[in-house]
Amino acid sequence: MRADRLVSLVLLLRQHGRLSATALARELEVSTRTVLRDIEALSAAGVPVYAERGRHGGFELLPGFRTELTGLNPDEALALLVAGSRRGAQAFGLGSALASAMLKVVDALPESYRDTAAGAAERLLIDPETDLLSRRLVDEEVPDAIAAEVLRAVFAGHKLRIHYAAVDQTPMWRTVDPIGLVTIRDRGYLLATKSGADRTYRLSRILAAKELPEPAQRPDRVDLDRAWQERSTRFRTGGDQVTVLVRVNPGRREDLLGTALAVRAEEPDADGWLRMEVSFQDSRHAKWALWQLSMDAEALAPQWLRDFLRNRATAIATRYGVSS
Repeated sequence: MRADRLVSLVLLLRQHGRLSATALARELEVSTRTVLRDIEALSAAGVPVYAERGRHGGFELLPGFRTELTGLNPDEALALLVAGSRRGAQAFGLGSALASAMLKVVDALPESYRDTAAGAAERLLIDPETDLLSRRLVDEEVPDAIAAEVLRAVFAGHKLRIHYAAVDQTPMWRTVDPIGLVTIRDRGYLLATKSGADRTYRLSRILAAKELPEPAQRPDRVDLDRAWQERSTRFRTGGDQVTVLVRVNPGRREDLLGTALAVRAEEPDADGWLRMEVSFQDSRHAKWALWQLSMDAEALAPQWLRDFLRNRATAIATRYGVSS
């Protein structure tokens, strides 16, 4: 850990020039005393860092102390910087590692490329935290300790014991054979097998994890993209899915498609609306999706869904019909 911190300290001085002990401590998330000890260690190792006293003083490297990475062209450097701006790494607990890696990449670029790549990257924003309606995109939190344990088991090919909280179930311990990790829309998933059967676990629902010394039962090579597609297909066609017949305003068709698993039939209705047969993950999913469409949709079947929507609407109308 200290070696990584010393490298980061040198890179910060290279890119920002003179920095005070307080500024370095803030960037490295350590105390100023730790920074001073690290500066002493660097000096003892021959790194040309010196202190400038006074109101605007701080620590600085001698000019010219850098290593250039000449194998990257401007477009390649820009691609790395753009990739580094994505939040997907957060899902695997690699956010800090990615930031550190980007710091090293930028520092190692030839000076003629560095300013061009960094300036171009400032013109591109990928996956901001809010959309145009100021709705904040909520990332799923995965504790670093859990993410690190899962990563170690995946990379080492060892069995993994997880305490997993499935939806509407009591958290349980289970031992799995990890295959790989997938992130989609900032959600991380562990692809694994349990007793030979395919399993998919959402990382944010893993409450604890422990890498085991036993080797995992898995193939030496895996096509994660294909594995994910196969599991997605099984998810859409199996389980407790429900099929709903619904009339929907054409202007809300895309909203319906954005929540449904699949569209089984679609035809125009007499009044210009669309009559569609769609499937949802389960009854709770169907209730939520149709309620979101409000007056722009009408569930025709099954009857339990119509009863639910009617009873809920009646309860809300009753509540707001009485003066508070």
